[in-house]
Amino acid sequence: MRHTDFSAVGTDPHADPLSYAVAARDAGVLDMVSEALATGRTKLAFQPIVYNKDHSRVAFHEGLMRIIDRTGRIIPAQQFMPAVESTQIGRTIDVQALDLALIALSRDPELRLSVNMSARSIGFTRWRRVLDAGLTRHPRIGERLILEITESSAMLMPELVIAFMEELQDLGIAFALDDFGAGYTAFRYLRDFYFDILKIDGQFIKGLAGHSDNQVLTEALVMIGKHFDMFTIAEGVEDELDADFLTQIDLDCVQGYITGAPSLTPPIEQRQKSRLA
Repeated sequence: MRHTDFSAVGTDPHADPLSYAVAARDAGVLDMVSEALATGRTKLAFQPIVYNKDHSRVAFHEGLMRIIDRTGRIIPAQQFMPAVESTQIGRTIDVQALDLALIALSRDPELRLSVNMSARSIGFTRWRRVLDAGLTRHPRIGERLILEITESSAMLMPELVIAFMEELQDLGIAFALDDFGAGYTAFRYLRDFYFDILKIDGQFIKGLAGHSDNQVLTEALVMIGKHFDMFTIAEGVEDELDADFLTQIDLDCVQGYITGAPSLTPPIEQRQKSRLA
């Protein structure tokens, strides 16, 4: 097992113990993720995104990256992506997530699937090679693929993202603006992006039914999405009252534990089990 040399962190633990502890923690995460990627211990968890007016109807699934540590624990992306997103490991995760998504789409003709990527992966040769290979093997698969880019990531390089989206939308691939409202979108870019889907950040959704300020903000975000002809989705929906409010403001879809937790079982296997039950 490779041990991290914390002297490379460049922080004196005696002079600045908090910074040293944070840097050491992040270095440990990098080691864990690197090892999981090198040994193939990665999976996608599938979470349904359902129509808000009929939770039995699935619009598509999101493929959420998971790694498995040496003890067999399944580690969700939010526990490691902040430490690796800006590194080369982050680019490798994007490649692996895309590869797993394309495999799932090729095995299930009924599946429509979104997968996350960073704007930093635009122009990354390995990522594009995986996409091109998947589209060559299955030319129509792009019509069922959705790429999710976070608001904060898109704002790093908006002109590059716009050109990238235009190119891939010509191949049938759709784009979702993820975590909308959590960052600092310049609305002049929002007009130019032409995202197909807008996903409202879950920080506005929890307890929405009893929070008048968030109700105003969420309704405004939905109106922005509708104005730009984007399909609107609320993330992190966990309460029926919150879902009812979202129905009142004409939100299209919800994603959250109220309608389905992420599952490592692919949707095609879930449907087969349901038919046998």
